Amino acid sequence: MASGLGLTEFDAALKQHYTADRVEDMVYKDNPFLAMVPKYERFGGRNLPIPIVHGNPQGRSKTFSNAQTRSTATSSLVKDFVLTRVKDYGIATLDNETMLASEGDANAWMEAATLEIDGIINSVTRSLAVNLTRTSDAYLGQVNAEPAENASTFDVVMKDAEEITNVEVDQVHVIYSAASGGSIRTSDGSDDEWVVAAVNRSSGTITYTGTYDASGTIAADDYIFVEGDRGLGVSGLEDWLPATAPTSGDSFFGVDRSVDVTRLAGLRYDGSSDPIEEALIKGDSLVCREGMKLTHYFMNHRALADLKKSLGSKVQYVNLQVNPRISFPGVVVDGAKGPISVIGDHNFPDNRIFGLNMDYIKFYSIGKAVRVLDTDGLAMLRQSSDDGVEVRYGFYGQLGIRAPGSCINIQI
Repeated sequence: MASGLGLTEFDAALKQHYTADRVEDMVYKDNPFLAMVPKYERFGGRNLPIPIVHGNPQGRSKTFSNAQTRSTATSSLVKDFVLTRVKDYGIATLDNETMLASEGDANAWMEAATLEIDGIINSVTRSLAVNLTRTSDAYLGQVNAEPAENASTFDVVMKDAEEITNVEVDQVHVIYSAASGGSIRTSDGSDDEWVVAAVNRSSGTITYTGTYDASGTIAADDYIFVEGDRGLGVSGLEDWLPATAPTSGDSFFGVDRSVDVTRLAGLRYDGSSDPIEEALIKGDSLVCREGMKLTHYFMNHRALADLKKSLGSKVQYVNLQVNPRISFPGVVVDGAKGPISVIGDHNFPDNRIFGLNMDYIKFYSIGKAVRVLDTDGLAMLRQSSDDGVEVRYGFYGQLGIRAPGSCINIQI
């Protein structure tokens, strides 16, 4: 048996080892859409065009001369969405003395470091997972009503209590009158950013540090953002498949989608007055009418529970495998062109169901969707002006849909 320094003696100096697989598991395990959307991880260069043919040449007629005449005035209709990347950062700092003073199994300093690193990975992951289901405005939710006047702290209730899952203690928030444009709100005439002091997840209430008085301007339907996020998010499903049809001049990645709204901006259906099962059947039929098919429905867990109750004894369960370590349970509904998998994802809005063909959707990024930012080869950086180290995670990427007409946004 070997003597001297061994693993037992050296255990206090061993560090928690992070591999790309481990980070991937942490990123994907609780975020079904993010996990299941296909990935392209070589998105370098200035931009990435996604060409789409949305019309065929129309030099056709049962009369030859008419077909020939029209052939000179028509051709295939091709557009290209020119994707550009957006970025998101998560930075955690660790105090050197704390790490050194807690070395060894008894003090478990490795667990403390792991806690911080895992936590910042999860923060960036949730930001991306939520953003993928929403718009590039990157708002967290809306305000239900003007808060009551109060000193030192004040409460804001979210319009959709389900969106409280997007909020964390210690975030810094700003509130605007609109998702884009509009004006920034204040709580006392001057203070326009607040730290989240507490979160009541049952009632959907955010408690902010700050005073709200008669000069405060926060109002119902205002939009809540993490400071520094507004307008800088990924173009998510609500951008690619907007609830309101795009109008002329509304450019999206360089494309005027109003020339063929369905094929360039997907389908829309108001199923708010329908039983959920009927809304899904109608949505599927609209996509099939376009010669396309759905592979998946994604929805909030509350909507999925309503669907299960609606299906009753007819419910069919499925387990969708992402990789050998990660899978997601769901149900199956019969579509006109084959079975459609229905997945619950807490990152989706409570009032939307997205019917998707996952064969046409990708997340394009430089490297992994969430990765350690270590281009200098250092996973930990020494702080220049403090006695500690810094770890950085993030991503550079964008969502793309190559055939929007194969997807539908259903209001419930």
